[in-house]
Amino acid sequence: MSRRPPQRDGSPSINMEAIAWDAMKKYGFRANFGNAVLQEADAIEARDKKQSWHDAQDLREVLWSSIDNIDSRDLDQMEYCEQEKNGEIHVQVAIADVDSRVPKNSRIDKYAAYNGASIYLDVHTFPMLPDKLSAGITSLLPGKDCPAMIVDYWVLMDGTIRYGTVYRAVVANKAKLVYEQVGSWLEGTGPMPENVEAVPGLEAQLRLQNEAAVRLRQQRTGQGALDLETIEAQAVYEQGRVKELVVIEANPARSLIEEFMVAANRTMMAFLSAAGIPRIERIVRTPKDWEGIVVTAAALGVTLPAQPDVQALSKFLTARRTADPERFPDLSLTVVKLMGPGEYALLEPGTAPIGHFALAVTDYTHGTAPNRRYVDLVIQRLLKSVIDKRPSPYSVQELEELCAWLTDKEKASKKAERFMRKAAAAVLLKDQIGKTFTGLVTGASAKGSYVRLSTPPAEGRVIEGERGLRVGQKIRVKLLGTDPFRGYIDFAFAGNA
Repeated sequence: MSRRPPQRDGSPSINMEAIAWDAMKKYGFRANFGNAVLQEADAIEARDKKQSWHDAQDLREVLWSSIDNIDSRDLDQMEYCEQEKNGEIHVQVAIADVDSRVPKNSRIDKYAAYNGASIYLDVHTFPMLPDKLSAGITSLLPGKDCPAMIVDYWVLMDGTIRYGTVYRAVVANKAKLVYEQVGSWLEGTGPMPENVEAVPGLEAQLRLQNEAAVRLRQQRTGQGALDLETIEAQAVYEQGRVKELVVIEANPARSLIEEFMVAANRTMMAFLSAAGIPRIERIVRTPKDWEGIVVTAAALGVTLPAQPDVQALSKFLTARRTADPERFPDLSLTVVKLMGPGEYALLEPGTAPIGHFALAVTDYTHGTAPNRRYVDLVIQRLLKSVIDKRPSPYSVQELEELCAWLTDKEKASKKAERFMRKAAAAVLLKDQIGKTFTGLVTGASAKGSYVRLSTPPAEGRVIEGERGLRVGQKIRVKLLGTDPFRGYIDFAFAGNA
């Protein structure tokens, strides 16, 4: 199919909001809650004012804090640690109790199940739950008492986990923190955030949390957890217009939350496993194309084992990050594609888990973000059935169908998010036709040749002079045109860089 003629200078302003709404429809999502869902949210709000939590532990005085993006309102979890005399660190993760407000088969629940998750399209977020819930009633925002599910575990000196349990509690967030601010402070490149300084004991608390996270990270890395780095440029908008593309950088605060959530999800799986009930595991199978990964490594002078070996792959990737940091994100993306996508799978009692190849763990689920992902709400209901000694709210067939449905929905959401990033990049570049840029070749095959620019971090197709290009080659390209409505950016090869 021929590409649409590129958009030239002088084109009218592009309505990115409209493109986002079209993308929701194109990829099979609902963009409107509808009156029935919103009315149900109103009724929940009215009931919530009279709600009591007499069956939950009172942990409101604990020094809970959350770390998230600066604009996040749908807070799913908070963290707290205690240092034990034997050197172990007791970690508690509070997860928003969404199920207490959103019962199974309610109108809101059915809407959430259909979309599967909140869809983040930069210019507009399409939440899984009405804002009245996810950014209000069921969010762990500061300044209010919140029902939560507590998951606790101990981090030993060597980074291994001793699983604890899961129970109900009432909690109160003492500080809503931001990834970038906490991250730069922890790594010594930025000042202490003002809201950390303002809360007595929070500085020491966060440093203890970071210590636990470092232990967890080192232990998983030793087991072969893959340290991947893919560049996904996020569009920054100002009054509905694309202002710039930014790459989300890894930092200690993001690593802290990642490690705590991996451990919390593993603890939940252990809790459900001990109860002997069917459950959902989050998996990344043994790479579907290990041979392709072997060939990729061989092209860089490294021999990997003939059979999948996560530790050998981890060592290869770590070495390449050091040797060629500029090209490492593209190598990471190649490995991600060859491994295959994450999936949800039914795990019945007595059967062996498939495991998560990239995380180097075999007991993993998604249960820490019930405001944003539907599978996490399902896991929360399974946990409650064990705590309350009730039958599982889901049959084996229901869980199996949910695994297939939510896996497909996740794939669709990633396609929608990628499309919107491409559309935003096309808008940002549409007035720079004829300009020359430097970039790296990210794809070169019969399907087409692609280049990722250094600045801005946008990717497009080389449609002139593409013969002979090779992946990883640093080149100059001339911008020929853009088509924001289809996410196209077209270049001509202009020489080696």
